Amino acid sequence: MARSKKRGQNRLFREAVIEPTGGGGPLLRLDHISKLFGSFRAVDDLSLDIEPGEVFALLGPSGCGKSTTLRQIAGLDQPDSGTITLKGNVLFSADNDIFVPPQKRNMGMVFQSYAIWPHLSVAETVAYPLRLRKLPRAEVDVAVTDILRQVGLDGMGDRPSTTLSGQQQQRVALARALVYKPDMLLLDEPFSNLDVKLREQMRVELKLLQRQVGVTVILVTHDQTEALSLADRVAVMNAGKIEQVGDPVTLYEKPSTPFVREFIGLSTCFDASVISMRGDGSAEVLLEGMGVPLFSTAFHNCRPANGVHLLASIRPEAVAVGASVVPDQGNVLEGKVETLLFAGDRFECHMRVGAVPLMAYSPRSERLREGDILSLQIPKDALSLWPK
Repeated sequence: MARSKKRGQNRLFREAVIEPTGGGGPLLRLDHISKLFGSFRAVDDLSLDIEPGEVFALLGPSGCGKSTTLRQIAGLDQPDSGTITLKGNVLFSADNDIFVPPQKRNMGMVFQSYAIWPHLSVAETVAYPLRLRKLPRAEVDVAVTDILRQVGLDGMGDRPSTTLSGQQQQRVALARALVYKPDMLLLDEPFSNLDVKLREQMRVELKLLQRQVGVTVILVTHDQTEALSLADRVAVMNAGKIEQVGDPVTLYEKPSTPFVREFIGLSTCFDASVISMRGDGSAEVLLEGMGVPLFSTAFHNCRPANGVHLLASIRPEAVAVGASVVPDQGNVLEGKVETLLFAGDRFECHMRVGAVPLMAYSPRSERLREGDILSLQIPKDALSLWPK
């Protein structure tokens, strides 16, 4: 039996037994789970399916509920309502008072801090989960040697864990989480303690390792680059709820809510009014402050009609500048370069078009200067219209 305190009262949970199951279906299912801390609803009626072998990211700002969701999957926190199942077996059910403790869920977890113990060597740290399971020493040694080789720490087993670099300590934490062949690997902001260059390197290494091992991964991060580059699917979270789930390209190109549009990537938004609807299905719109009508074919959750007031959104990489403009494709404007920010592979070009600011990216070869007057172009399918 396991006791837990729920909403200020003692509540008795019975422990379910996980047994292997066959067949298809999701590996993990979260069904209407919620978690409250006092009156604060950290996770709000959340449902998700995680498929076998995928890398799934929970992406969102601080306080959106992504880490709390991960902790409930791991069994470190108990939901206040809902059901969690793994391979068809119930890990948690509020209605049936079932709770499987963390150590019996067969999940590996890497924390933000890595949780590396200073008194253990690399091999002893990685072997710890196997020794808890009372495996024979010979079997432990073989498993530890194998996983250290896979994470790139071959021959370093005798070294004290805390003498390693941050990148190497992260590999130790990954090896410890993978050595007992878990059903899932849970990663909570795993790269936050690394510098930019090492983060980029570890993203590549983790992707390659995941493909090699084949383990299902749930990644919690606030870094959109991390989520979009690593995950097969991403759930964007906000205020305890899921705003949208999809593959990275769909989330970036077809956000379904204003929050996703603003959180993933950069965009400039304008008040817009529809002048007319054209026979080809495009909308002729006037963006406040620009003074020049533009055409749009990208409508998000809205149906433009004559005289309707909407919100127009433009991503900087969609704006063609200077030599990239194709005049016969329309939507050509004139802008003045106010500020150029060098970003290595390109310039961030901050312009003023009419009375409003607009950002675009310009290749280094363009050699623009502040104060230049130049042509720019916004493709019809890149000018997206949203309800206000």
